Amino acid sequence: MDFPTGGVRAKARCDELGVAPFSDQPDGLFRPYLGPAHKATQERLSQWMTEAGMRVETDAVGNIIGHYAGTTPDAPVLLVGSHVDSVRDGGRYDGMLGVLLGIELVSHFHRTGRRFAFALEVIGFGDEEGSRFPTYMMGSRSAAGLTQQIDDNVTDPEGVTLRDALAAWGLETSRFMTARRQNVLAYVEAHIEQAPYLDRAALPLGLVRGIASQCRYRVTLTGQADHAGTAMHERRDALAAAAEAITAIEKIGAQDPADLVTTVGWVSVENGAPNIVPGRVVLTIDIRAVTPGVREDVAQQIGDTLQTLCIRRHIGLEIERIQDLKGALCDKRLNTLLKQAIEQSSGTTPPLLLSQAGHDAMIMAHLAPMTMLFIRCKDGISHNPAESVDDADVEAAHQAMVTFVERFGETM
Repeated sequence: MDFPTGGVRAKARCDELGVAPFSDQPDGLFRPYLGPAHKATQERLSQWMTEAGMRVETDAVGNIIGHYAGTTPDAPVLLVGSHVDSVRDGGRYDGMLGVLLGIELVSHFHRTGRRFAFALEVIGFGDEEGSRFPTYMMGSRSAAGLTQQIDDNVTDPEGVTLRDALAAWGLETSRFMTARRQNVLAYVEAHIEQAPYLDRAALPLGLVRGIASQCRYRVTLTGQADHAGTAMHERRDALAAAAEAITAIEKIGAQDPADLVTTVGWVSVENGAPNIVPGRVVLTIDIRAVTPGVREDVAQQIGDTLQTLCIRRHIGLEIERIQDLKGALCDKRLNTLLKQAIEQSSGTTPPLLLSQAGHDAMIMAHLAPMTMLFIRCKDGISHNPAESVDDADVEAAHQAMVTFVERFGETM
């Protein structure tokens, strides 16, 4: 089959969208939800979607959707997408590459005049990263029809409320439920692998088996602030307790290298000074696992471990769960079709991979069966300006997606 170089163009367009006005910072990429760069990006994506033969709309939460009709007006939908927002100092391909590959997928069939018994829709979710407001995945949660209680009084670092940011786009949280996508057969997402497996294996593409469940905790350790001259055996040092806790959490996370990860990513020492024994420390714990039940078991193990060490050190302990995000397994039938498509288009057998990073696909799994394609990323580096993909790998992903849609159509 003679494929156009849609993958190469998708990568080039990611590079185009990596600078101002498609970034809100002048010296790198930062595309927060509902910011000026998000607006400029939506306008450019709308242009490209229209050129690819799609009808374009923006839904009630700010997601952009391109619709390529099926052979009948009421045809069900095969939904393809990823997110358009980015973290601060982010890479150009995280999320956006999946959206642009979706546009190139539709463009291929539009150029060849081909339609299916299902419609193709490309969706660019607006809020996957949570890099502006203390929210996460509002775009995909709304598209999946998940009921959500959102405090629209929350503010970004500049003091702008979510309510005001939405209002500037003519949006409001009370209408988020209208963003639910209808009559969806399946959801497909192409994404860079945010890990080094494919790069080390010298393989262009991988197939995702499942996305890890996540939970996050805020832990407060309360000891006794004291002078640095206090005898060692008299101290109730909250920071020393935190250091022991962090080491224990790391050790617990390393007990299942195939599935489990634990992270302490933020620590705050109250009134810290060189001559003070720290009296209060707050830290976060992030726990991720794909296998059902592992996350909960590890959370209990960490809690018991912290309780034991705090009793021994005479330290007060408070543990609060602040986030709970359920993972998802990819659909086996869709994975079989995608595996065959990768083998046919690239001549390689894709490894079956786990994703410890969260993706919109884990949310969309509540709406319809889903599958994910991973694309090799140099050294597995992501959320970083050094994020890098090869033209040939992205082209292989494009070809695999075209073949997948054709195979999917044969099953209708």
